[in-house]
Amino acid sequence: MRGANAALGTAGLAVFLALGEVAPRLGLVKEAYFPPTSRIADALGQEATDGAFWTALGDTLTGWALGLVAAVVGGVVVGLVLSVVPYLREATASTIEFLRPIPSVALIPLAVLLYGTELRSVLLLVVYASFWQVLVQVLYGVRDVDPVAEETARSYGLGAWARTRHVLWPTALPYVMTGVRLAAAVALILAVTAELVIGAPGLGARIAVAQSSQAVPDLYALVVVTGLLGLLINLGARAVERRALAWHQSVRGEVAV
Repeated sequence: MRGANAALGTAGLAVFLALGEVAPRLGLVKEAYFPPTSRIADALGQEATDGAFWTALGDTLTGWALGLVAAVVGGVVVGLVLSVVPYLREATASTIEFLRPIPSVALIPLAVLLYGTELRSVLLLVVYASFWQVLVQVLYGVRDVDPVAEETARSYGLGAWARTRHVLWPTALPYVMTGVRLAAAVALILAVTAELVIGAPGLGARIAVAQSSQAVPDLYALVVVTGLLGLLINLGARAVERRALAWHQSVRGEVAV
């Protein structure tokens, strides 16, 4: 099944690339705005030989990784504390629902005011956007704990830490992994967006330079790089999820299929 899905995905990508090559050459779209796939590939090859490109890629991955780690750790810790401490979840529910919908891009002026175009501006936006992905999933996961299992653990004299480790965490872990996978994608989006808008070092800033200099093939090549990064991050997150949840019925069923 996986082999068939991979083959279909490869075929779909090949058709898409072929259309990208043919459409500009037939005049269906203006080549000045949408260059053929071959020109984009040539620009991508030139980017790969430029040391500044790899420096920008490293800057983007640094902001992505640091922000994601901070968001995951903060989301898990805060989520568990809110769920374990009595009445704390109810006391903070309105605050969470107020802060969570605020778009991270709305914080760009604040980030620039506080940190300028430094890495910390990128981290502020990345952490803010990714944190909610993890926190909400942790809260959903804890809410899904079986009350009978919770009461059984209490009747056996398990303390708060033991109940969290043996009852709450195994139930919440699938939700946590979903939150991590979502946060990984959101972190990349915000890292590139922050670099593009703020001008912080990274692929986003390099895209902005290509746009302002009318280097259209280079612009598309850099966009392709960000897309490939997103694909690799998603595949990596799914691999980690399958490994961490190898004991869970959803993953066992997926492997069986």
